[in-house]
Amino acid sequence: MAPHPVNPETTTAFIRGLYGTEGTIPLHAPVFTGNEKAYLAECIDTTFVSYVGRFVERFEEAVKAFTGAGHAVACSSGTAALHMALLGVGVRPGDLVLMPALTFVATANAVRYCQADPFFIDIDRRDLGLDLDQLAAYLATGTERRADGVYDKGTGRRIGACLPVHLFGHVARIDELVDLCTRHGLAVVEDSAEAMGSWFKGRHAGTFGRVGVLSFNGNKTITTGGGGMVITDDEAIAKRIRHVTTTAKVPHRWAFFHDELGYNHRLTNVNAAIGVAQMEQLDRLLASKRAIAAKYAGFFADGPYRHVGEPLHCRSNYWLNVVLTPDLEARDELLAHTNDRGVMTRPAWTLMNKLPMYSGCPSLPLEGAQWLEDRIVNIPSSPIIR
Repeated sequence: MAPHPVNPETTTAFIRGLYGTEGTIPLHAPVFTGNEKAYLAECIDTTFVSYVGRFVERFEEAVKAFTGAGHAVACSSGTAALHMALLGVGVRPGDLVLMPALTFVATANAVRYCQADPFFIDIDRRDLGLDLDQLAAYLATGTERRADGVYDKGTGRRIGACLPVHLFGHVARIDELVDLCTRHGLAVVEDSAEAMGSWFKGRHAGTFGRVGVLSFNGNKTITTGGGGMVITDDEAIAKRIRHVTTTAKVPHRWAFFHDELGYNHRLTNVNAAIGVAQMEQLDRLLASKRAIAAKYAGFFADGPYRHVGEPLHCRSNYWLNVVLTPDLEARDELLAHTNDRGVMTRPAWTLMNKLPMYSGCPSLPLEGAQWLEDRIVNIPSSPIIR
C-alpha cells in the first residue's frame, strides 16, 4: 500500500526505495550485463569497426525478427532514421507534415531536414496519441485531393505525410489513425523512437504505417550508444534508404560513383555489436520495466498524482513512466523537490510551436497538448537487473 498522503516527500522516498538510497538516481540508465564487451572485443580484433561488419546485419536481423517487420535498415541515430523515413515516403521541399506539438525536438527537426515544415496537431490527453477527432475533422474540411497528393486549403501546400509519435512508449489507436490517413491518401511514418518493445493489438510499434522508426540512444530501453532503425514492409523504400544512407554510392569493386544526394547515416559495426548484445537481453529488460510500472501504479493509485497506464489494446514498454500532477504549480513543486534530493525527474518537452524555429508553422488548436505540458512529470524508469 502507498504511504499517504502522496506528495513530493513520499514520492521521493518511494523512488529511493525502488532504486536505493545512495547517490543520484538517474531518469533512465543503460544496463550492460550481457555480451557487450565480448562483441566489442570481436569488432576490434577483426578491425571491422565502421559500418561494414557482421554485427550490423545481425542487429538488423534481430530487430526484424522481434518486430515482425519485413525490412530493417540501421542508422546512426533515431533522428537520422526519421529523416530517411520521411524521404522514403516522398516528403519533398515545401511540404507540410502532420505531427504532434508534444514530442522531442528531433521529430520536428527531421521534417525540417527534408526542407518541409511541421503542421501541429493536438494530443488526446486520455491516451497521449494524436487527437483523432481533430485530425479527422481537419482532413475532411481543411484539405483537398489533387493529382499529386493531399493539399492544405489554408496554405495551398502539399501534405507529405502524417508523423504520429508513440509518446513514452505508449501506442494508442494507431490502426484507426492509419485507416484515416489511408482514406485521405496520406502516408504514415511512425515515430516509434521511444517504443522498442511496445505492442498494439499484437503488432509491434512501427509496423502499422508505411515506415516506422526506432531509436537506440543511450537513454532508450535498449541502446547502441547512439543509433536508430528504419523498419518497413516496403522493399523499395528499404532499398532506397539503404542506398542513400551509404552516401548513395553505386556498388562497384573499385569505382566511386554516387547517383544522387546521399548521407553518411549508417550505423557502425561497433554500435551494432552493442545492439546485438542488448537484443539478447530485451525480454528481461522489458519485464523489469513493466514490473516497475506496476509498482508505480500501485503507489499513485489514490492520487493526487495520476500514473499514466498503457492505453487500451497496448502492451507498453513503459520507457519513461509518467505521472500527471493536478496543475502547473504542483508539477514544478514535484520537480524541484525530487531533483533537489538527487532523484532525477523531468517535465515534458516544451511544445514545438513555442520553439523559435517552429513558432511560425501552421497549427490546429493545442488545448490537450498544453494541458499535458503543464502536468507531465517523468520519473526514474531504469530497468533493474540483478
